[in-house]
Amino acid sequence: MKGQVFNMTGLLLILLIAAEAAFLIFEALKRSSGKRTWQLRRLIVNAAQLLIFGIMLVFPGIDTSFRFMGLIILLAVRIVIASLFALAFRKKTDAKKTGLKVLSLIVSAVLISGAMVPAFLFTDYEGRPVTGSYTVAQSNCILVDESRIETFENDGSKREVPVYFFTPAEAKEGEKFPLVIFSHGAFGYYQSNASTYLELASNGYVVVSIEHPYHSFFTKDTSGKTVTVDRDFFSGCMNANGEVTSEEDIYEMSKGWMELRVADMNFALDALIAGADNNDTGCFWFENDSSRKDVLNVLTHIDTDKIGLMGHSMGGATAVEVGKIRDDIDAVIDIDGTMLGNMLGVKDGKYIIDETPYTVPLLEFENEGSHWELQEIAKIDYPYPNLTIKDTAKTYYCTYIEGTLHMDYTDLPLFAPFLAKMLGSGDVDHAYVSDMVNSLEVRFFDCYLKGKGQFAVNEYYPGVN
Repeated sequence: MKGQVFNMTGLLLILLIAAEAAFLIFEALKRSSGKRTWQLRRLIVNAAQLLIFGIMLVFPGIDTSFRFMGLIILLAVRIVIASLFALAFRKKTDAKKTGLKVLSLIVSAVLISGAMVPAFLFTDYEGRPVTGSYTVAQSNCILVDESRIETFENDGSKREVPVYFFTPAEAKEGEKFPLVIFSHGAFGYYQSNASTYLELASNGYVVVSIEHPYHSFFTKDTSGKTVTVDRDFFSGCMNANGEVTSEEDIYEMSKGWMELRVADMNFALDALIAGADNNDTGCFWFENDSSRKDVLNVLTHIDTDKIGLMGHSMGGATAVEVGKIRDDIDAVIDIDGTMLGNMLGVKDGKYIIDETPYTVPLLEFENEGSHWELQEIAKIDYPYPNLTIKDTAKTYYCTYIEGTLHMDYTDLPLFAPFLAKMLGSGDVDHAYVSDMVNSLEVRFFDCYLKGKGQFAVNEYYPGVN
């Protein structure tokens, strides 16, 4: 389907540019048209292009979403401009020069191609089917931590943690569901694994995706300002993934990152637990009364005695660390994240790893490349946090899907395959990977948060492609 969508988008681009080329050829053969006649014909071509787009709407992958909104606006504006110019040239005028006609074709092709960039970067992804019996309601608010100053600003403002709720819509009065908190990866955002939240919520969980401002790609604060990823954080992450950064530098950077994220998740947990148990929402900021009502309703359905944590990449590391330091966490999922919080320092160029046994049931997903890399690291007995936790954890599961890379454990390959490929995505069936990972996560939390059945995973799963 993904290839078919891409082909339809490419066909639309070809047809629109072909209409421009046909117009140029027609004008070259006519030779004698004045500017007003040329503008009238230009109007006809622009209208024909809009008609072509309308006809193509019957094909998969062509729609009126944001992917094509720029194109729709461009075609409409070009019709208006051509109409105005046609009315302006009422008197007989000289014929439009050939050079200007060619330039017009080139400019048109560039504008159309530029307007269609989102259509090639993004798919018509509308989510994965859910397996649970509940439909999912969504709401959100921002938690304001009065005990912390926002270190990314110099105005004395307090640290804010946006939270997004995904909950069973048909929850009955008094009905309680386990709470699952999700943390996104470095310069990710709250919807990075939306298919996971929807799948869990449909199966009877209250899922809360938290954002870490200045670590997320973008978010909004209580003033309505868009907060984008911090440049120093972004460059630090890029450098940490390079081969020239020392273990000492990586440790110092990651220590600061983890302190911020762990504080965010701890604060969010405490606020949500207090809100659910005591109706204490003093630190909750709501955009409007409707949002307040929705969130207050969600809080009544949280079972604070059953809490799971999860996250992707650095978010997975955050979940693992918070699961280690709190005694109210019942299960943790690390989705392809290096467990940075387990690093205590560096000595002689090697990490010092916390060897305290991990007591909370832990499920780890690896991408295939990382899996084999860790196998080699284990052979040389190099201290690495994930390997240490694997050896010391009381209840530990680990698996990977063949052919996967880091971004295959998010929804990005389903939504923006080109961007995912740039950031690290394998040649796998991404819908299959998403469904497989989500099903394992539901089974894991069902076992350890709901006490349903036994849990086990294969060493790996085939990456159907």
